[in-house]
Amino acid sequence: MFTKILIANRGEIACRVIRTARRMGIKTVAVYSDADARSPHVLLADEAVRLGPAPASESYLKAELILLAAKETGADCIHPGYGFLSERESFAKACAEAGIAFVGPPPGAIAAMGDKIESKKLAKAAGVNVVPGYLGEIADTEEAVRIAAEIGFPVMMKASAGGGGKGMRLAYSEKDVREGFEATKREGLASFGDDRVFIEKFIEQPRHIEIQVLGDQHGNIVYLGERECSVQRRHQKVVEEAPSPFVTPEMRNAMGEQAVALARAVGYYSAGTVELIVSGADTSGQGFYFLEMNTRLQVEHPVTEAVTGLDLVEQMIRVAAGEKLGFTQNDVRLNGWAIENRVYAEDPYRGFLPSIGRLVRYGGPEQNAPDYPEEPFVAASSAADGAYVRVDDGVAEGGEVSRFYDPMIAKLITWAPTREQAIDAQIAAIDEFEIEGPGHNLDFLSALMQHPRYREGRLTTGFIAEEYPDGFHGASPSPSLKRTLAAIAAFVATAEADRARRIDGQLGKRLLPPADWVVRIAGADHAVELAEDEIAVDGTLLDMDVAYTPGDRLIEATLYAEDGETPAERLVVKLARVRAGYRLTTRGVSHVARVLPAHVAPYARHLIEKVPPDLSRFLLCPMPGLLTQLHVKPGDRVEIGQPLAVVEAMKMENILRAEKAGQVKALQAQPGDSLAVDAVILEIE
Repeated sequence: MFTKILIANRGEIACRVIRTARRMGIKTVAVYSDADARSPHVLLADEAVRLGPAPASESYLKAELILLAAKETGADCIHPGYGFLSERESFAKACAEAGIAFVGPPPGAIAAMGDKIESKKLAKAAGVNVVPGYLGEIADTEEAVRIAAEIGFPVMMKASAGGGGKGMRLAYSEKDVREGFEATKREGLASFGDDRVFIEKFIEQPRHIEIQVLGDQHGNIVYLGERECSVQRRHQKVVEEAPSPFVTPEMRNAMGEQAVALARAVGYYSAGTVELIVSGADTSGQGFYFLEMNTRLQVEHPVTEAVTGLDLVEQMIRVAAGEKLGFTQNDVRLNGWAIENRVYAEDPYRGFLPSIGRLVRYGGPEQNAPDYPEEPFVAASSAADGAYVRVDDGVAEGGEVSRFYDPMIAKLITWAPTREQAIDAQIAAIDEFEIEGPGHNLDFLSALMQHPRYREGRLTTGFIAEEYPDGFHGASPSPSLKRTLAAIAAFVATAEADRARRIDGQLGKRLLPPADWVVRIAGADHAVELAEDEIAVDGTLLDMDVAYTPGDRLIEATLYAEDGETPAERLVVKLARVRAGYRLTTRGVSHVARVLPAHVAPYARHLIEKVPPDLSRFLLCPMPGLLTQLHVKPGDRVEIGQPLAVVEAMKMENILRAEKAGQVKALQAQPGDSLAVDAVILEIE
């Protein structure tokens, strides 16, 4: 077994590998850029080596610096994590030439599967179902238009070396191809150094299913079930789960056998993933097609770990050390259900635009995930409520979410015996997550988990676009939740008013309870009556306990069933003080509550609201980024929907379009400018 492992990555995956290595008794070496000098993965490792400046091209993508760090620290193996150099054939070869074990597949397998065009040809030869399309090189936009028309719209344009949702465009018409083909080429070149693009048929009602494979260097290969990864936004996965609510045992076997056949055809070993597009309209169990093979560990690997009891990082290390797999396909069993939500630094209320900044406050829910059992494929030992929570992250309070790297803050994983229980565990855990500073998608994730269609398992890759066509504006609170929030706001006001009186030395009769409040929340007034042992809202008695001490940021409320003893629901509410009162956030809902004594409320109905200025004549930069293109000049006439500019942020090109017709009056920025959020790019009159 190895004695020291270098992790050629950063953030949560570096921390993840370090934890497993430490459990195995292997020393660890972290590498870091200047932007990550005080990051958790640097502090967690036994040793750390600086690579260079913040941009990945000057640090984490410098293979020669990573190999030098391994030699200087005496590391005898390198785990590449995912992204960066994990799927570079040249890096795997360089490790071998340096006499350092690469914790991953052989270079030949990386090369075979790294090219999407060639990999589809290999998959077809191995007997794997492939999507109809054109796998040759496409010279220019005109040829792309012709090929797309021959395949039949809709089609998907993909960068040959792409991955992670980058370098992909969906085209429903010739216009879409003309607009998107060159952008796809540019994204492929910028992100992967390869501007080749291929086109394939877009599958209707598509579900994204992937099969986890694991092989050793002795010819043993198994599949470890599937993951449902259909809930995506801009081809970037948001929610993953294992198993899939759609896949039958027969379909699982068919997909798994094809995945193993492909892995065997390219001499694969280590952990890898065969990604499939599955037609939700096909009930035959054969409507699945090969997309690509990821020759590395996947971001969503924890859900497979949760339902199998395997530590996939440990398995990769053991395979790299030459050990045989300790089990066969017949031993593989899936237990319970696991769900992973990706917590991103983005603002769902502003079209999911990337967000950066310092984590002023950061804290995850309480974790109770068990250690990996000595015997895999045994049902997980769990908490008393039948579920457990795990958080994989690589950030800390006070740290910075940088524009240089992926915007993912953390991964929230829950496991439970059933899918419904795993979903409910996600909702409860999201309520306990605290993030202040950059924007985040916690409200959106909670709304997803509560969505009836998600809970029913009726998923496609278009789920988010279909269910939120006008963007996300917050979850829809039920009348009962509004009443509960009003009661909690009144309880908080009561406790704080009582504390204020005591601090002032007025220790006579307590102000409250009993008391009558009017809580202005969600556009309506709610009459709240508090007594010593009961709470009533709008005349409805709520049987609930509220755990709150002045100064708390999290409030725990327990609602009871009709018998008054059985807990029916537990709410964790995040509390923030704002000028108008309190901001209460739970279940994906954030409302400002203004609490007024009942005798004052009638005189405070007409509050002055500040009307924001009209900025519709300006094209504003919606995110921090680099202005790469301007399509207009002063004096040009523009129409609604016309592309005006392109801003690159976090390696993605974002086309900014005109929201009103008019004439360009002035340009306030030029290509090459680095822009802040809401920076003015141009003015239209």
